Amino acid sequence: MLKSARTQETDPEGRMPLVEHLRELRNRLTKALLGIVLVTIVAAFFYKGIIEFFTDPVLKSVGCKFSFAELTQSKDTEATCARIVLNGLLTPFTLALKVSLMAGIVLSSPIWLYQLWAFVAPGLHKHEKKYSLGFVGAGFPLFLAGGFFAYKTLPTMAKVLLGFSPEGLDNQLPLDDLLDLITRMVVVFGLSFELPLLLVMLNFVGIVTGKRMLGWWRGMIMGITVFAALATPSTDPLTMLALAGPIWVLYFVATVISILNDRRKALRAAEGPDDDEASELDLTPEDIGEGESVSARGSVPAQASSDRDRVNGYDDIT
Repeated sequence: MLKSARTQETDPEGRMPLVEHLRELRNRLTKALLGIVLVTIVAAFFYKGIIEFFTDPVLKSVGCKFSFAELTQSKDTEATCARIVLNGLLTPFTLALKVSLMAGIVLSSPIWLYQLWAFVAPGLHKHEKKYSLGFVGAGFPLFLAGGFFAYKTLPTMAKVLLGFSPEGLDNQLPLDDLLDLITRMVVVFGLSFELPLLLVMLNFVGIVTGKRMLGWWRGMIMGITVFAALATPSTDPLTMLALAGPIWVLYFVATVISILNDRRKALRAAEGPDDDEASELDLTPEDIGEGESVSARGSVPAQASSDRDRVNGYDDIT
């Protein structure tokens, strides 16, 4: 049932009718969803460890020497220790589902990314396939790097924010709200690290040149700094610089790559298109000059014959 429709194609160029494309899309989506479901089921057995992985740095940054599991069983609290709590009877169950599903989507990303690539790749040219693999191969590590920076800045962020609490009060952090905040930070940091890759993609398709990107450097540095200040919930400059600094570096790296790509395209412009590409046509109208006059004849050659071939005024006997 899930057999790919492309294995049945007979067209050497890989063309398929619309129904076959829809069937192929259905099969790819089914495989991607199956991968997400299977990984989610496996992650459900380890959801407590996943929660502690994100909460332990926050607890240790504010003076807690206990993990989340130990705090739920201990009644001893310290003045600077933030207690992570759950509100509601159904909250532990819904939180387990949420954490398992999030882990399933992230950890199964190689599966559904491959299914997306397998659906799109047959319609791409050879150089487009190379660029697409390069963008996917660079985009995933960049997103992970952004998430890693978010994870490393969580302790500093928590220490600064919890430092506003009055003395003598116990800090109680709802676990679902804390995980939502961590998720937003990871997503924001991860997507912000994709900005240089987006600029490189725009350069490769010919929308933005490397020289123009280099001329934007003042505005980009200011914009990235403002974005980092708004994206980080804490007010300390270290967390802001932890987000802005790597993006500054990646922006200049993307600019250098775009400039080198512009030079490469200029050198290859005279070599002509690839084997699987059509050459560009010059559709600019040209002046054809003045028209040549042609003298009109009295009759066509067939009509110049004598009347001996005419019968009753007609050209043939029919």
